[in-house]
Amino acid sequence: MDDRSHFGDQTQDVVDHERTYHAFSVLVRWSMLAIGNTIFWLTLWFASPAGFLGATAAALATFVIGYIILVRHEEKQPLNVWTEGR
Repeated sequence: MDDRSHFGDQTQDVVDHERTYHAFSVLVRWSMLAIGNTIFWLTLWFASPAGFLGATAAALATFVIGYIILVRHEEKQPLNVWTEGR
């Protein structure tokens, strides 16, 4: 059943729902990245000897890694979940 023909035609409501869910998913990923990175930065700044500059450098590095893992991968996915290769 790789052809997915048993799902039938997509209506506009289904496509709108998929796009809304995709936008919500991206929003949640950005929120997770921002909140987690802020907590990491504040913890390093105030609760470790790293200080402001050390905490900022580490937070920037983890933000870039988190962006690559959490956000960038999903943004490249097509909005239509039934397309080939998804």
